[in-house]
Amino acid sequence: MSRLKVALLTREYPPDVYGGAGVHVEYLARALSGLVDLTVHCQGGPDRAGAVAHHPWAELKDQVLRVFSTDMSMADSVAGADVLHSHTWYANLAGHLGSLLYGVPHVATMHSLEPLRPWKAEQLGGGYALSCWAERVAATSATAVVAVSEGMRADILSAYPEISPERVRVIYNGIDTCEYAPDPSIDVLARLGIDAERPYVVFVGRITRQKGVPVLLRAAAMLEPSAQLVLLAGAPDTRELMGEVTAMVSGLQASRTGVFWIPDMLPKREIIQLLTHATVFACPSVYEPLGIVNLEAMACGTAVVASRVGGIPEVVQGSVTGLLVPPNDPASLADALNVLLRDPGRAAVMGEAGRRRAVASFSWETVAAQTVELYGDLVRLGPRGLAFPYLMRTASRQASSPVSDSALAKILAA
Repeated sequence: MSRLKVALLTREYPPDVYGGAGVHVEYLARALSGLVDLTVHCQGGPDRAGAVAHHPWAELKDQVLRVFSTDMSMADSVAGADVLHSHTWYANLAGHLGSLLYGVPHVATMHSLEPLRPWKAEQLGGGYALSCWAERVAATSATAVVAVSEGMRADILSAYPEISPERVRVIYNGIDTCEYAPDPSIDVLARLGIDAERPYVVFVGRITRQKGVPVLLRAAAMLEPSAQLVLLAGAPDTRELMGEVTAMVSGLQASRTGVFWIPDMLPKREIIQLLTHATVFACPSVYEPLGIVNLEAMACGTAVVASRVGGIPEVVQGSVTGLLVPPNDPASLADALNVLLRDPGRAAVMGEAGRRRAVASFSWETVAAQTVELYGDLVRLGPRGLAFPYLMRTASRQASSPVSDSALAKILAA
């Protein structure tokens, strides 16, 4: 029997990966490649092994319309695929258009929801209305929607009530625990000037309202005097936010020692080493459907202090692998960080528990197997996909009471 032909549609793909969704696609594609006939379609950069690059129309100036033009190119290129699988609003529209064009199932993985990220209007202006539109059209029309956590599933059904629950399946993000593993070396710390003998808090993420960088910086002013702060933070959403963060970091550096800000994207090996030697990893997000970076820290054997939002509590077990705090609360964040900074033994025990949890529950092999199972279900069920059994049950209930043929036809055509 021939393998399923799957077109994976994404904005980010190595070497152009800057966020959690890009990390997800990179490792998912690697795990899927041995199970299906996979072609990746990405946006920008050159064609590379296993991936076809699509580029925006040069005539367009608006950044969101430029994304839409690459979506059209991607949709035009997926003829012959059995399943289309898109990631984020940047590529969801390509999956929707390709599904309509070729009559094949479209799976949309939702890594975040545009209606829950209103601060993006600062970055995109009127383009935010366009990104919201594209996500809504694609998500509500998709044959199946993948949520990366139970929390995300609840958000999807709340934001888009027209999506029937049967069409939303939870498949967690994963982590490569062979690659992300404790690194005993300290050469990166030495090069950056970080004191390996002093405890430190580390943050890894983009400078965006979603990631809560200003919240962490306010909390940092209340940390133990002996503690260092290491910020691996770049790619600001706006110049204004970059200015705000710059001023806050400068203020911290003037008032305490051991404040390090690395705005450049470091190689993965160096990030792993910095995660390994941290006393605690901080995730102050105000919105986070899952948070792969928490898994990365846990896999490196590091305790996590994170906001109790979205899917984070499904990854970080409070009082076991870390501590959970309310979002947007610098005082609570500082208190939790200080608890572990003052008790490195407890932090180490939590880090070991986090490593075990990452290995046992979040392998990419499991994620890929669940994803291929979903593909198979959709192909067997046909273009109506996961909604079809629901529609048939509805039709059966309607048929048990007086109902006209035209009414039944309307149910099945829904």
